[in-house]
Amino acid sequence: MQLVIDVGNTRIKAALFQQSELKKQFIFGTTDELFSANLFEINTINNCIVASVVNEMDVFVSQLKKKTNVLLFTSETSVPLKNNYESIQTLGSDRLASAVGGNSLFPNKNILIIDAGTCIKYNFVNKLNEYIGGAISPGLEMRFKALSTFTARLPLVEKEESFETVIGKNTRESILSGVEIGAVAEMEGIISLYQQMYSDLIVVLTGGDVNFFEKRLKKPIFADQFLILKGLNVILDYTINA
Repeated sequence: MQLVIDVGNTRIKAALFQQSELKKQFIFGTTDELFSANLFEINTINNCIVASVVNEMDVFVSQLKKKTNVLLFTSETSVPLKNNYESIQTLGSDRLASAVGGNSLFPNKNILIIDAGTCIKYNFVNKLNEYIGGAISPGLEMRFKALSTFTARLPLVEKEESFETVIGKNTRESILSGVEIGAVAEMEGIISLYQQMYSDLIVVLTGGDVNFFEKRLKKPIFADQFLILKGLNVILDYTINA
């Protein structure tokens, strides 16, 4: 069995795979919580891959290496895609892992992978199985916090799943409209731009806010909340068998 760990900006996502099948998935607030879950005591874990968008992972990785074989996913790690990104050293591991995950589901296709999490990340893989790049914009929570942080009088508003009012009739509604409906409009617009360039485009949506956007997008999409974890498992297999 293989353990896949994705250390994000706000939480740690992990999953146990038996070959390509996702058996169990977990969400932790800290690395201590992960170790307290006794994953290694309950399961036979032969290999592990760790991807992180935060710094200072040395201690965590060292602890993992006492329990199993560990691959720390970096810009130097081999992946089953040709990486044409111009600044590979600054490419986030989550972006590349989501691209690999999307490509594994739809090989030899033009794919736009949208990761709706702390940031909204757009990643494009062409039908030649080449990672090209994409775009990064603030996620929903970041947009709400920015309005409150960088203004004197706007309050901090929380996401409302059922909000659909375009014309806000008070400050709270105006913020909800600007953030939530605005983010959906952004996503719809970017998908349209890609479709103008690639008529056969496949759109794959993932990330913490996948359910929020999946219900609102009018464009045809394929949603998979575990896409990054699946991509990391593909990378681990590819590295082991290289």
